[in-house]
Amino acid sequence: MIELRTPAEIEQMRPAGEFIADVLAATSSAAAVGVNLLELDALAHQMIRDRGAESCYIDYHPSFGASPFGKVLCTSVNDAALHGLPHDYVLRDGDLLTVDFAASVDGWVTDAAVSVIVGDPREEDVRLIQAAQDALAAAIEHYRVGNRLGDVSNAIGEVAKRNRLKVNLEFGGHGVGRTMHGDPHLPNAGRPGRGLRIEPGLVMAIEPWFMLGTDRLVVDDDGWTLRSRDGSRAAHVEHTVAAAVDGPIVLTAPKA
Repeated sequence: MIELRTPAEIEQMRPAGEFIADVLAATSSAAAVGVNLLELDALAHQMIRDRGAESCYIDYHPSFGASPFGKVLCTSVNDAALHGLPHDYVLRDGDLLTVDFAASVDGWVTDAAVSVIVGDPREEDVRLIQAAQDALAAAIEHYRVGNRLGDVSNAIGEVAKRNRLKVNLEFGGHGVGRTMHGDPHLPNAGRPGRGLRIEPGLVMAIEPWFMLGTDRLVVDDDGWTLRSRDGSRAAHVEHTVAAAVDGPIVLTAPKA
């Protein structure tokens, strides 16, 4: 079911968005050579406890997951594109890390992700992350009342096309509010002028993600982590955005 939020409800979602931004800032800043992924998850867990928030991941067990997730962060490294399950891995120089985080604060959920490079960057990784960031910016610009979701999807797909990147359509953006995943689904490519018309109060997590050499995924042995089929690296960025008459409101924007 698609739900539209009132202006008052969108204001109530802001603390959740600010908390998500704070956790992503803290964990991505802590991601240095020699840091274990489990340390990043522990940091996020402590911030959840300190804030009195609730994890959306720890008990999450959708049909595509092998078991309850059991952690509070998704940490996807290098060829891991999505749903990276934190494990005993020490970050190395040049790793491309994506941190994805969702939590509930006062009953409202927001969701966001950021990709960063640990240590010295590879030029192709910098370009890949920039493409994902450009796609997210373009999508948010098109996430306006009166437009259609196809306009948003097309904005992402056009950035991918300019960067000669393929687009996987299995996983994309989604509605968010009282729960982490809701209707509607937002593919990362599509036809302009098609799909649901964007109305005031529609709140969605918009999340472009690209892999350097493929659009195909394989499931890791942990039953959760999705990796590029050809071993090429991946980048993933995400914001929770509310549609409003005056323009899109990015609820998970980092503090200026």
